[in-house]
Amino acid sequence: MTGTLAAIGYGLATLGPGIGLGLMIGKTQEATARQPEVASTLATNMYIGMALIEALGLIGLVPLFVG
Repeated sequence: MTGTLAAIGYGLATLGPGIGLGLMIGKTQEATARQPEVASTLATNMYIGMALIEALGLIGLVPLFVG
């Protein structure tokens, strides 16, 4: 039973990073459309943010293996 609850918890834990990635990528695309000359800087910042957001998703995966 604990494995099943951990899997449900991980499923819920992926909602936050999923929403965060969607907002961040959408805003980066919007900013690129407004100022195309800073697209490379925005892309670099987006990739750094994506790594941090994905780390939250991986932290949510830990209880699945620990529990």
